[in-house]
Amino acid sequence: MVEEIRRRLAGALAPAELEVLDEGHLHAGHANAGKGHYRVRIVSAAFAGQLPLKRHRLVYAALDGLMDRGIHALAIEAKAPSE
Repeated sequence: MVEEIRRRLAGALAPAELEVLDEGHLHAGHANAGKGHYRVRIVSAAFAGQLPLKRHRLVYAALDGLMDRGIHALAIEAKAPSE
């Protein structure tokens, strides 16, 4: 799933920097533990001048369909190159 997330974000947002981490192991003992907890750190020119909500929407749009089949939780840090 990490590679699929990385592939989709790279294709949709042409990031200068991209980090995708599987954090499922950090949720041991919680409901849905180990089932699709991810963290994304992405830097893209597509985020320039965009509010955080719009940036998150762009990420979710790139991952369309994965939220229903594999991603349970997604932490997003989205920045423009100038930030």
